[in-house]
Amino acid sequence: MIPESKSRRKFQQSLSLTLGGSLLVPSFAKSMIGASAKKKLGVALVGLGNYSTTQLAPALQLTKDCYLAGIVTGTPAKEKIWAEKYNIPEKNIYNYQNFDSIAGNKDIDIVYVVLPVFMHKEYTIRAAKAGKHVISEKPMAISSADCMEMIQACKSANRLLSIGYRLHFEPFTKEMMRLGQKKVYGAVKNIDCENGFVYGGDPNAWRLKKAMAGGGGLMDMGIYAIQGARYTTGEEPVYVTAREEKTKPELFKEVDETIYFTLEFPGGATANGISSYNKNLNLLKANAEKGWFELTEAYRYNGMAGATSNGPMNFDPNVNQQALQMDNFAQCIWQNKPSVVPGEEGLKDIKVVEAIYRSIQSGRKEKIV
Repeated sequence: MIPESKSRRKFQQSLSLTLGGSLLVPSFAKSMIGASAKKKLGVALVGLGNYSTTQLAPALQLTKDCYLAGIVTGTPAKEKIWAEKYNIPEKNIYNYQNFDSIAGNKDIDIVYVVLPVFMHKEYTIRAAKAGKHVISEKPMAISSADCMEMIQACKSANRLLSIGYRLHFEPFTKEMMRLGQKKVYGAVKNIDCENGFVYGGDPNAWRLKKAMAGGGGLMDMGIYAIQGARYTTGEEPVYVTAREEKTKPELFKEVDETIYFTLEFPGGATANGISSYNKNLNLLKANAEKGWFELTEAYRYNGMAGATSNGPMNFDPNVNQQALQMDNFAQCIWQNKPSVVPGEEGLKDIKVVEAIYRSIQSGRKEKIV
């Protein structure tokens, strides 16, 4: 049996004129309806672990442009539960052995890969070959080489690829991007980016297996901190220096526990980051020439919080990030334009991750290539 991931709206426009109790739809209105009323795109979730169960499936009940059309699971008991809860027809339920037959299913337009990291490449490529657009959950893959294979497979199949970077659609995060990239407070000088939690789960979970997860706290939590530094500056880091701390070697035998890293950006900014499986961290703060701006709740599914040197940020902290993310991807498919967070975005992060691991091994500053 394939292991399950534990982790992690049909816009219709109508124009009518009511005369004497009869409903009249003029010809120009009919043409507008035909042009704008698109069928919701069907999404199949591959892997029904915690993130699919508690975040993605509920979000798909709130989306305007896509809906939960199918599932792929290696656990037969889950098939009936999900089918009944979300009214999924039997023909839209797949397992890992018959997955490729999804190619013939016109109900499914998008495959969302929500599996352990080492399986992202395989199912992204298989989904693309089946003619489906793909969202791969983060981190994108085990290695940058795998990321490039995924990107190429989707390009060869003429399918769009997106990475599950939900925060790019969230208002507090978008404000951090605006303030930093537009230099509202002048050039960013330094950034603090920290993300982590105290791991108390199954000591035999896939997240603690290097071959399955690619790494530990850095791959799982640090990827957000790296993203934060990158989208706040709007630049790509060129060098990194890193060191590792491990206080529970008996638990984190194969993967990293806590990593401290410093990114250097071409414009002169630096970012001091921490990723951890043994510290509760959630911060993104930028110090600029004329002030500062920060998110003290920076990477959560909801409950975001932020402020600037001029006062608090006032946005809705509880928007459904995943619904916004998936609707945006559906719109990209309709408009035949790249995702806001394409495969190339995931690749950039993995290249930084690889450089961090190299720096830990070498004890020196490493170039990000």
